[in-house]
Amino acid sequence: MAERIPKGTWVEIHAVLLRPGERAPQVPEDSRDVPLEMRAKGFLTAPAALGDEAEIETSAGRRLRGTVTTANPPYTHGFGPPIPELSTIGNEVRRILREAGAFDEGP
Repeated sequence: MAERIPKGTWVEIHAVLLRPGERAPQVPEDSRDVPLEMRAKGFLTAPAALGDEAEIETSAGRRLRGTVTTANPPYTHGFGPPIPELSTIGNEVRRILREAGAFDEGP
């Protein structure tokens, strides 16, 4: 049995959004002949294993589904793997500021 990745872990997912026959006719032929794929990073909303279909919540709050490809994926620009303790700071700061009445995020 594959090792389960805990809920809340930063992961990368992959999904095929459109297969070649589903692409728009105005898409250039070299693009039309390949699937439209998505890769996204976010926090698991439930435990999952590599290769499982799972839902993530991105840093922007979007919920996306796809196949889990990597747990704690490294950044490719050379700063190394993410530091789990730092990955939630943005949301924590927004919560603290919201509670202090420092800003209103709107509807």
